[in-house]
Amino acid sequence: MKLKRKVEVVVISDVHLGTYGCHAKQLLTYLSSVDPKHLILNGDIIDVWQFSKRYFPKSHMQVIKKIVSLAAKGTKVTYITGNHDEMLRKFTDSEIGNISIVNKLVLDLDGKKAWFFHGDVFDASIQSAKWLAKLGAYGYDLLILINKVINWILVTLGKERYSLSKKIKNSVKGAVRFISNFEKTATDLAIENGYDYVICGHIHQPKNEIVETKKGTTNYLNSGDWVENFTALEYQFKRWKLYRYSEDKLSAFFADEEIKDMSEQELIAAITIMKPLKKSK
Repeated sequence: MKLKRKVEVVVISDVHLGTYGCHAKQLLTYLSSVDPKHLILNGDIIDVWQFSKRYFPKSHMQVIKKIVSLAAKGTKVTYITGNHDEMLRKFTDSEIGNISIVNKLVLDLDGKKAWFFHGDVFDASIQSAKWLAKLGAYGYDLLILINKVINWILVTLGKERYSLSKKIKNSVKGAVRFISNFEKTATDLAIENGYDYVICGHIHQPKNEIVETKKGTTNYLNSGDWVENFTALEYQFKRWKLYRYSEDKLSAFFADEEIKDMSEQELIAAITIMKPLKKSK
């Protein structure tokens, strides 16, 4: 039996299960390498906006089964809703065994206050024109699909992978300004409310940075995503680490054999055999 790294808190976000851009196999490998006390799913885990019965591969189902399996073995799982899985917000403050669904979360970590939320609340395009945001999501998914084909060709030719979306984000002034405004808003609010840590997702920009203003200091963290960056946040020994699959994957293991060998029907059965929903007190 392979030893797994014990981690106090693991945060993942923006997995986008059910889309072509999702890298479920890499995420499954990562989740199989850790034994977290608390797993925080910080929004956009399942992409309900783009969900289609025609595309939900076995590897995507394996990720859900792995999360359910972790919960069954004692890991506390908190699902913080995002914009792509907003339909789950009607189940806010509900519990399914060790899994709870919330809109935001505040934790005490070794005497410091940590504030977790997805981050779409700062996105004006989602709040005022949801149809436009959804259209943009479809365009982004198409871009990722095209990028997959390009990367397959590059890898075949022995060249390094290339990220079209990163290139576009870094070159378009509006995108750069949006990311900067997002981070500033999050940190300003965290400092104003006395939070030592503010942990977001949403913008697919992994970061671990100490921000200091005239009003105070906070640690801004963003878990990134499993579409472009393959990143997660880990809290252990009173400090945060930004896990990057491309750099740290040697410390991860292959997906659990019991999940790899299960058929789609067995995976569905394993996922759906759960305790009924109940409202937390």
